[in-house]
Amino acid sequence: MAKTLFEWDYSEYPGAKSYPHLFKPIELGNLYVPNRIKYAATEENLNGLDGLITDSGVEYMRQRARGVVGGLCFMQGVFMDEAGKGQGYVGQAAAWDDKFIPGLARIADAIHGEKAIAGFQLMDCGRVGAVEVEAGHGPSTVPQRLRIFKPMVEMTSAEIKEMIQQHVDAARRGIEAGFDAMEISGIVGYLISNFISSYTNRRTDEYGGDIRGRMKAVVEIIQAVKAVCGPDIPVGIRLCSEELLDDVRGNTLEESMETYKMAEEAGADYISCTLGWQESIYPVISRDIPMGNWVHLAKRAKEHVKIPIQMAYRMFKPDLPNEKIGANELDFWEICRSMIADPLMPKKVLEGREEEVRHCVACNLCLARLFRDAPMTCYINPVCAHEANPEFADPAAAEEEKEIMIVGAGPAGLECAAIAARRGHEVHVYDKRDVIGGTLNEAKNAPYGDDELWTCIEYQQVMCEKAGVTFHLGTEVTAELIEEKMPDSVVLATGPVYSKIEGSGGDSAKLVNLLDVMTGKAEVGEKVIVWGNRKPGIGCALHLAKQGKKVTLVGKDKTAGFDVNPSFKWRYMIYMRQNGIVIYNDVDIEEINDEGIVVKSFDGYRWPVNCDTIVVSQREPNESLKKVVQSEGIELFVIGDALIPRNLSSAVHDGYRIGMRI
Repeated sequence: MAKTLFEWDYSEYPGAKSYPHLFKPIELGNLYVPNRIKYAATEENLNGLDGLITDSGVEYMRQRARGVVGGLCFMQGVFMDEAGKGQGYVGQAAAWDDKFIPGLARIADAIHGEKAIAGFQLMDCGRVGAVEVEAGHGPSTVPQRLRIFKPMVEMTSAEIKEMIQQHVDAARRGIEAGFDAMEISGIVGYLISNFISSYTNRRTDEYGGDIRGRMKAVVEIIQAVKAVCGPDIPVGIRLCSEELLDDVRGNTLEESMETYKMAEEAGADYISCTLGWQESIYPVISRDIPMGNWVHLAKRAKEHVKIPIQMAYRMFKPDLPNEKIGANELDFWEICRSMIADPLMPKKVLEGREEEVRHCVACNLCLARLFRDAPMTCYINPVCAHEANPEFADPAAAEEEKEIMIVGAGPAGLECAAIAARRGHEVHVYDKRDVIGGTLNEAKNAPYGDDELWTCIEYQQVMCEKAGVTFHLGTEVTAELIEEKMPDSVVLATGPVYSKIEGSGGDSAKLVNLLDVMTGKAEVGEKVIVWGNRKPGIGCALHLAKQGKKVTLVGKDKTAGFDVNPSFKWRYMIYMRQNGIVIYNDVDIEEINDEGIVVKSFDGYRWPVNCDTIVVSQREPNESLKKVVQSEGIELFVIGDALIPRNLSSAVHDGYRIGMRI
């Protein structure tokens, strides 16, 4: 009989009735799991530089454990070698010595405190490791494609045996710390995947050659870890179902499925189905990839093995995994970034509060932070990585209740309104438009998944309504209105103003506003200049290029997409090339004339660019109303693009921080 750790009864919850397959029990080996939900192991750089667990790491995990409502909750992968060759992140947890066990036990206890199943992951980062040392280790010395990664040194047979033993020793420490399930990470370019792939394993000894030789080390790890875990602790493995490395002669699809069968034969109790490497040139998880794009790979995996298959990858909402589990094409809904954005997401689904879910927008800022040795943060969740700070994570009620006027119903204003009202203030939000959302009303029309950004506004609207915010839409705030209302505090969240182009012809009829272009209000010719090379300009340029326009992007920044995080920016660069967009960076517009514009570079070169239309997307801070508020002696805050034009993330974070301060 399977071992039951915690009793859960979902029968009376609305989410269990709407998504019955998500809240159906399953057995992993000899462990009973009450639902099909798993928070997948995710690095967060919240641990000490010595590999020891911190309060921040514990509280981060406690919130995710609360969210899985009895399901699987896996802590981040631990590195297992004292030399640090397998360490891929500066804040990665360590397990190469018994001294780490007490800290690891804090994570297990936090997960158990929420009646969830505590998972422990073993992760040698291999080819993408060696973050603190000069060189890493791998099966062969294949040159790195990405310059941020260190060179690899080929492992000897003795070192491979030592690495296998490190997995065993770390697994034992995880068990002693109190974890209930064990997982081996073999994905995205980490060490195990390096052994498996024909791209990175060029060995001619017993650990190389055909797929069985390349899997030998993996099989030995599974068998050895199974032995130390015993019958009651399931052992799973994360394996690539499709490497997306065809351009460098990576594994075939048939070879990948062979690895699944061999893992099952070796004793794996489940497989987490993954795809892609960090060196793959094809995107996998950014929002330009449609929701559910990869779920067919789970179905294919289930056709090759009998053990349960788990999968994440662009499944942010419960309907699709529920459907696929019901159709026996998937067994577990793995969640990673969605629970970075909202750690309580599955709990809200279970309780019938889906409208309160703050959805991930697949921007990959979390990844960009990790690869730049910074603690994780989230584009749209201001509390992420601050869970250990109660004043930040759950701001106290205001000591003095105030009447607050928020000018602007965009993401900054809405976020501020929701948190301020939740703390007990009387909050009034004004906007001259008759709809909420600010410039996201236009930004969501950009191609390649930008419509997903609107989920931020949907969430904020619900939270404002629940907190009792009063809206005054279609109402422009003037000096007279401020003098009439005389609120205790004013928050200016009015968004930016659009730059004027200096020089002759600056009032040319060729000029149109970005917002009018994105909504189709402005007439645009066939040859278009987009002035401003940050994200709004890029989105507009792609929007017009998709209509068949000949587009040139011109901007002052040294590179296009300065305000886009690097883990997503490369996608925009490719799309602009694919759509034939010409880009001039680090330049200014010196003149507008009948033919088009004259561009001036930073070092004084000038050249003409013909166009029919110039779209202004270059933005500046919005200074309107500041002096009016200050002259009345009213407490003033300026947030979002009104303060400094940036991005959606900055707007949300600004709004939250000011909402908790007032």
